[in-house]
Amino acid sequence: MTITRSLIVAEARGWIGTPYRHQASLKGIGCDCLGLVRGVWRAVIGDEPEQAPAYAPDWAEAAGSESLAEAAARHLILIDRNAFSEGDVLLFRWRSNLPAKHAAIITAPDKIVHAHDGASVAEVALAPWWRRHIAYAFRFPGVGD
Repeated sequence: MTITRSLIVAEARGWIGTPYRHQASLKGIGCDCLGLVRGVWRAVIGDEPEQAPAYAPDWAEAAGSESLAEAAARHLILIDRNAFSEGDVLLFRWRSNLPAKHAAIITAPDKIVHAHDGASVAEVALAPWWRRHIAYAFRFPGVGD
């Protein structure tokens, strides 16, 4: 099955305005950054390939491992972190010594859609701060170029 970048972008933008809810993944009801990616997966690919475990807001710091990147690599295609395109998933580190713990979907060369604690899902500029914090880039399986 071929999935188009425009389909992924349209689905991600359809989540804009969804309130932030830790561990949730329901369009219009609530989601966190992982829930946004999970919801887009369900809409464009189908059933989720694995159940996300329960996680605390500080899970990455507490575990000290790249568990988000490892989970992404099980189901998405790892690409060069500077070679992303619309519809790809970016993972960010808040600090260089911490694991990646934030996810967003590229919607334009200079924009991302993401869910952030304390705010609704939004499309924002991929500003220099965000670019400096990109840790990984992934592509959904089946995406045609």
